[in-house]
Amino acid sequence: MVSVRDVTKSYALGKTTIAALAGVSVDIDEGQFVAIGGPSGSGKSTLLNIIGCIDRPTSGQVEIDGRLTDQMSERELDELRLHKIGFIFQGFNLISALNVYENIELPLLIHRGVSSAERRQRVNFFIEKVGLSDRAKNRADELSGGQRQRVAIARALVTRPGIVLADEPTANLDTHTGLEIINLMHAMSREEGTSFLFSTHDAKVMSRADRLIQLEDGRIVEEIDDVMKIAERARAMSGVDRGAAAVTAK
Repeated sequence: MVSVRDVTKSYALGKTTIAALAGVSVDIDEGQFVAIGGPSGSGKSTLLNIIGCIDRPTSGQVEIDGRLTDQMSERELDELRLHKIGFIFQGFNLISALNVYENIELPLLIHRGVSSAERRQRVNFFIEKVGLSDRAKNRADELSGGQRQRVAIARALVTRPGIVLADEPTANLDTHTGLEIINLMHAMSREEGTSFLFSTHDAKVMSRADRLIQLEDGRIVEEIDDVMKIAERARAMSGVDRGAAAVTAK
């Protein structure tokens, strides 16, 4: 469904050129639940932005549903983002003056070909799926962080995209709520057949992935597609994190 080939991305910082991605190649198939791990500055967000057509690569190609994104016009890219790609942001990016129903409905208002009856059906379906039926009329600024992220997940899925991209979707949540959110994303991936590609630093969140892509210095240094090995890696990372925290505390 998504094919990334030899993608690089460089930024000019004064007289210095910063390589955010250095020859990344990866395929994401339908229905996969994929985590991108790696330290800060490793290129996770840059890769998500390029796959999501928010940014363009310096070189290399991205193919989505058989179409090369570098051969698309801006209008075609807008259509691709609207119909094929969902986004979940760590800052939620909800409109505080709108209620839950209205925030989820918003993408469908600009989604041509969706009748008002179908729009209502879809919005109510996903409100129920994310467990917010009793909050449908609450404004976004009246919700907890976990509830806001649930709204963001429903909004990303309401257009029924082929892939959802999530940049650190649990970063602003406590551990318990973060695990609830990642479990919800995993369930929605299975039920809707939607691919999820998400970045994370959290080992517990990473352990829920079907596939792990590890980035360092803009390169893929490891890929694991065995869920048992991913769980082992996550446990090892969690141990390292606890050890580092203990050293810092001393």
